[in-house]
Amino acid sequence: MSSNKSSSTLRRILLVRTDRLGDVILTLPMLPALRHCFPDAHIAMLLRRYTGEVVEGNPFVDELLWYDRDHTRIPFVEMVRVLRERAFDAAIVVYPRFRLAWLMFLAGIPIRIGTGYRWYSVLFNRKTFEHRKDAKRHEVEYNLNLLNELQCGLTENFAPQFDIQIPSAAEASAQAILRQKGIVDSAFAVLHPGSGGSAREWSPENFGTLALRLMDEAGMKVLVTGAAGEEEKVSRVVQASEGRAIPTVGELSIKEFGAVLRSAKLYVSNSTGPLHLAVAMGTPVLGLYPQHVAMSARRWGPYTKNAAVLVPQRPLDCNVCVETQSPCECMATISVDHVFQSAMSVVNKIKQENVGHAN
Repeated sequence: MSSNKSSSTLRRILLVRTDRLGDVILTLPMLPALRHCFPDAHIAMLLRRYTGEVVEGNPFVDELLWYDRDHTRIPFVEMVRVLRERAFDAAIVVYPRFRLAWLMFLAGIPIRIGTGYRWYSVLFNRKTFEHRKDAKRHEVEYNLNLLNELQCGLTENFAPQFDIQIPSAAEASAQAILRQKGIVDSAFAVLHPGSGGSAREWSPENFGTLALRLMDEAGMKVLVTGAAGEEEKVSRVVQASEGRAIPTVGELSIKEFGAVLRSAKLYVSNSTGPLHLAVAMGTPVLGLYPQHVAMSARRWGPYTKNAAVLVPQRPLDCNVCVETQSPCECMATISVDHVFQSAMSVVNKIKQENVGHAN
């Protein structure tokens, strides 16, 4: 199946990203870019249901298609039928997997964009040749570069935007939860100790000590957040904070979490999806990253100027810690004092900018 369509005639475009929350958030800037290049096209996105909430309401996408049902992938034949019925002109497979490439091929989509470096890349007929594991640029930039295969020439002035919409109901629910936890009209920080297994982690005990510093020296309340399954990590943070930090685990939807983050003065975490949600909400961010190239902040860091990043003082790609091992000896070299001082620098920078704008 070869491509015989000109990019200028595209009317139906499918963007495919079926992995995790942070990955989907870092793909969102492709939507306004596609709309800019193809203002009259029907733009759809194929993704998993649990990440779909972050895209719902996005003004640049016309349709969301689901890759799973009841936490199970939709059967292959059914998925092919769904894609065929929609007669897409082009598909951009941001998250390359054989099943996805095979789906796009069998669905008869004329333009199929994907990596040129996998054994199944023959199923794509417009290929990109960038090794993302080398982390030479940010994930947002890798994603936007895929649009070059559609002759979608973005100018240097194009500013990536995330466009995560928080409905009023989610905002009201988030504020109600904050009130229940005693965070009313208070400056507060959000600490998120988990990473969902996607990165090496700073210890919960360090997060707890940081919480004490933020409460005692910065006058902030501290909310400790976690996804379902991260109860133990959150509990350890609260315990290390002498029981003063406020926990919330698995009770916030993605949009409610976004509303909470938008109200926060600071967000601190390891490399994880909620960090990118905080960036999209305009919250000052401090990210803690390993010195491992494939996990580096150069590729996965906060895509904003309102952020700081700290990494261990260890050799590049240090192999002392296994990625799944906890605690991580390398990450432990990042001191609580360094994190606190860096966090305060980010917060104070925002304060000074706000004062400058007011004047």
